[in-house]
Amino acid sequence: MAHHKHHEKLEKLKEAIKNSDKLSEEEKSNALAHIEEWYEEDKAFGTLVEVLTEKFAALEPIFAELGLI
Repeated sequence: MAHHKHHEKLEKLKEAIKNSDKLSEEEKSNALAHIEEWYEEDKAFGTLVEVLTEKFAALEPIFAELGLI
């Protein structure tokens, strides 16, 4: 069940990144690649958000708006 819950959050996150006007296409592509890589490796969701926020500061408001942080 937790896996399903995180999957929904990841899908919301991916959509928000794709629709962001604050990230370049390269930043979007890199962030989405990280999400896919970590999802496949079954990384902890908290770690994913933390690392993405460190790498792409512009994502922090998106995470906050989605209630992820």
